[in-house]
Amino acid sequence: MKNNFDILRSGVKTFRALAMGALLASAAPAMAQDHAPSYPLITHTPYFSIWSNTDKLTESTTTHWTGKPQSLLGVLKVDGEFYRFMGQPAPKYKTILAASDETTYTCKYTFTEPAAGWEKSDFADAAWTTGKGPVSSRESVKGIRWETKDIWVRRSFTMNELPKERLLLSLFHDDGAEIYLNGKLIYTAPGANGDLQMFELTESASSALKTGENVLAIHCVNTGGPGSLDVGLSVKLEDKTDEAVKVAKQTSVKVNATQTYYSFKCGAVDLNVTFTSPLLMKDLKALANPVSYITYEVKANDGKTHAVDIYQGVSTTAASNTAAQEVKAETYNANGLKIMKAGTTEQPVLQKRGDDLRIDWGYLYVASPTYNARQYISTEDNAISSYLGTPGTNATVVGKQLMLNTLLPFGRIGKNGAEKHIALAYDDIYSVQYFGTNLRPWWRNTPGATIDGVLAASLKNYLTVMATCRNEDAKIYLNAYQAGGEKYAKLCVLAYRQGLAAHALVKSPQGELLFLSKENFSNGSINTVDITYPCAPMYLLYNPELLKGMMNGIFYYSESGKWAKPFAAHDLGTYPLANGQTYGEDMPVEESGNMVILAAAITAVEKDPSYAKKHWKTLTTWTNYLAEAGFDPGNQLCTDDFAGHLAHNANLSIKAIVAIGAYGKMAAALGDTKTAAKYTAMAKDMAAKWIAKDDAGDHFALVFDNKNTWSQKYNMVWDKVLGLNLFPKAVYDKEIKYYLGKQEKYGLPLDSRKTYTKSDWIMWTAAMASDPKDFQALVAPIYKFAQETPSRVPLNDWHETTDGKQVGFQARSVVGGYYMQALKFKLTGKK
Repeated sequence: MKNNFDILRSGVKTFRALAMGALLASAAPAMAQDHAPSYPLITHTPYFSIWSNTDKLTESTTTHWTGKPQSLLGVLKVDGEFYRFMGQPAPKYKTILAASDETTYTCKYTFTEPAAGWEKSDFADAAWTTGKGPVSSRESVKGIRWETKDIWVRRSFTMNELPKERLLLSLFHDDGAEIYLNGKLIYTAPGANGDLQMFELTESASSALKTGENVLAIHCVNTGGPGSLDVGLSVKLEDKTDEAVKVAKQTSVKVNATQTYYSFKCGAVDLNVTFTSPLLMKDLKALANPVSYITYEVKANDGKTHAVDIYQGVSTTAASNTAAQEVKAETYNANGLKIMKAGTTEQPVLQKRGDDLRIDWGYLYVASPTYNARQYISTEDNAISSYLGTPGTNATVVGKQLMLNTLLPFGRIGKNGAEKHIALAYDDIYSVQYFGTNLRPWWRNTPGATIDGVLAASLKNYLTVMATCRNEDAKIYLNAYQAGGEKYAKLCVLAYRQGLAAHALVKSPQGELLFLSKENFSNGSINTVDITYPCAPMYLLYNPELLKGMMNGIFYYSESGKWAKPFAAHDLGTYPLANGQTYGEDMPVEESGNMVILAAAITAVEKDPSYAKKHWKTLTTWTNYLAEAGFDPGNQLCTDDFAGHLAHNANLSIKAIVAIGAYGKMAAALGDTKTAAKYTAMAKDMAAKWIAKDDAGDHFALVFDNKNTWSQKYNMVWDKVLGLNLFPKAVYDKEIKYYLGKQEKYGLPLDSRKTYTKSDWIMWTAAMASDPKDFQALVAPIYKFAQETPSRVPLNDWHETTDGKQVGFQARSVVGGYYMQALKFKLTGKK
């Protein structure tokens, strides 16, 4: 009988032959990914999401998409030689003065400007108030309440012996701060940094530390919004443990839609490592499954046999918001599996909301088929030493920053090789709160579902899942390649897992599917309509039910009477609490236009107006609002709200016009010819007026009242995709020709105000081109950006076109908009 590795290898060989035949038949190249700004490893939800931000898997610690460390550490042992192939060992630190991530602390403070010399160690501060740090204006933070513009803080501590290492400053400042040590200015921090971060001090600054009494003094200024201050000191200790471990030579990396592949040379053994998150859109059970796989294939490269085993460490920081939170980790056996489980001892379920947060409730799991595997728990900073010779424990451990360790023995390995795999999963217990009701993750809708059962089924079905993922990966690539070519296809592949993993899949109390987005690295909103809008093309292509899941909550918000305004809401709250809009300002034309257009797109893709019919009254209300206020919008925000308010926005006007035309087309699909004729005629009349009003000679303007401006008219793409025929070909051709003359090295600027851009909108603009060469010319700089950007984060959609640097945003679902050309090709047959 064949072992699992033989079966897998045989199945993969057969699949690759079939896939390659299909690719060659279409003259498509192989699917290798040249480069990625960040490489997806484990991708499921906004909380369970781990990435590698360097081209070599060994060059950095793996992180959550926010950039916070969530370490995956891998070592291969060959005949007693050790090769690190994944991640980097956690650095070891010694605390000199603890910040609040370790403990609360006593300090003195004043809100009134003190006398000169306040920063010196001998300053008389007896009149200052004594309190417990940290400092914050946020109600959710326990500490010193700060409501003024300025605060001055002093912390005293004693040193019996000076460290040999250079000092590290732990600092969270919002906004600017000046830090003194014994009267010496050691660090100046402008602006705000969003969270506690470490900064290495200069040798000169470190020399301010002395034996005996020391004083750290800080002045912080809050220039607007919430204010925060937290500070501490530490040193990084030298760790020689890793000196006994060589670094594996990485020979390749490839990103496909659901899988990321790495290859390494580890002396006499070759190693392939595959990360698989089976996000299969057409299969909701698979999509909701909270399990990812890490696969290890080893084979001798010298014709001999070698003793091989693999160590895999998974940090419990994947189950905590901060590394300092106390976690409980345990090992157990269930359903023939060896399993490790970890979660915070506090378990504050759905107690935090916001953007730059990690989950700190629910439980992380690492599971292995028996394989004679050994599982044990250590601290993260002792993970390597626990493998090299100092054993960890399989008993329950309560501590901070622990490591879940799995040792997989392969035995003697020759040229035929062998394969083993493990599973990582997260059970968040409750995913989101929806209008006061806590909702469990979708996979728990199955009666009797347990995480142990899900892990067992996932590992039992491993070969089938892997084959299905490879098949879907080939189809996704090929579909995009046929629509837009190689560079376009590679960009679509990069966007796939990122887009899906920015959502939570749950069922509403009314029994409807909800696919709720988090507005990552922006403001943390949940189910933002102008996030749904740009990401829609990918879901329209592969499963419109998921797009409905993004729209259902917004319809419910209005139709339940909870939202009484005659236009669509902006959002449903701040992730993970969907209890009603929290964004401070409405976007009436933007969000109403988005919802109407997407309802029409669903009708077109499904060739069925049932979804529109279900919400017809609400769609009618929103369309009538657009008919009244949409043609020449007032001083409103649009989806590009980072650029500020804009009156007479020509692109926003297009959205209203297209939405009205789309409503007319839906009416026709419903058999209401009178309504269809009325709104179609209205949209055509408005389009003609728009052309006359916005014409600036060789292009169309950004705003109606200034012909010396220009902008991408990306909203117009729906006129082509939905076959509305509102704008003549000459309008598209004139705009595309103008755009081609405005491109910078890394893309077409969003408009004439700045040189930054939004890559998702460029993809929409490119899809408006009639000539495939023009499409390629607009897409090529975005591909170049993805290859060359110095900003090593999951795809950021807001970047500078001149140097490729991130302006803002990362890991957002809007990159699903890259699939617009593929959607157009599917619906119209035109490239």
